[in-house]
Amino acid sequence: MQILDRRFLYAIACLLLAMVTIQSGASIAKQLFPYVGPEGTTAYRLGFSALILCLIFRPWRKLPANWRPVILYGLSLGIMNLTFYYAIERIPLGIGVALEFTGPLAVALFSSKRKRDYLWVLLAIAGIIMLLPNMSEVDGLDPVGVILALVAGAFWAGYIIFGKKTGGQSSGGMAVTLGMSVAALAIVPYGVISQGSALLDWSLIPLGIAIGLLSSALPYSLEMVALRNMPAQGFSIMMSLEPAVAALAGLLILGELLTFSQWIAIILVITASLGSSIATKES
Repeated sequence: MQILDRRFLYAIACLLLAMVTIQSGASIAKQLFPYVGPEGTTAYRLGFSALILCLIFRPWRKLPANWRPVILYGLSLGIMNLTFYYAIERIPLGIGVALEFTGPLAVALFSSKRKRDYLWVLLAIAGIIMLLPNMSEVDGLDPVGVILALVAGAFWAGYIIFGKKTGGQSSGGMAVTLGMSVAALAIVPYGVISQGSALLDWSLIPLGIAIGLLSSALPYSLEMVALRNMPAQGFSIMMSLEPAVAALAGLLILGELLTFSQWIAIILVITASLGSSIATKES
């Protein structure tokens, strides 16, 4: 039991650190849209992430016997990133994160085996809804952006499901390296075709490397470690902290003040995460 507790706490720590780095990378990524667009920014993110991870883990030393989950994991990862960047080009980041989160919530709901587990899912959903701004007060909220964020959420669900299968046949770092390489091979050519020589601007490349490290290489490696140490359902509900971390990042980094209802939402998603942790350790 003590070993299980340590593994689970380690997984939680990895996920929290992953969320912090992703939010830092997202703040840099959105600033690049005027220069290389979502396509070029995604190419930077996936390309540099794959390069960094390959240099560290050297995946060619031990290739998997079954490539199908690796390919599906990588494609889910790549399309998730691209559609999310397309979404936040059209709608605010906070709304995009909340809408994208429908994917992990769906995984949590469909993998639930006990009725009381639905309580934590419902609490997480309530928190996400409260984090969304009043749609009647959002001028010109782009419906295409909303749809793209939901599509990104669907591929996020695929990332979780296939990531679990990929992580089961190799180490966490090796699995995410292979998945990131597949994503880069699929998406980087599209970014290069779309943006061309703009990607070779030497003033932007350091930012691209930072995005690759903060938004993908580091957090996805941490998430893969977490997936190997907790069930998919626990992982999904723990990820409900993502919008809360985004709200806190807005307060601490951007000076965006939170309303009372938003603080209540943060409490709800934290409660859902703690409930999931307790339920998982009891199972």
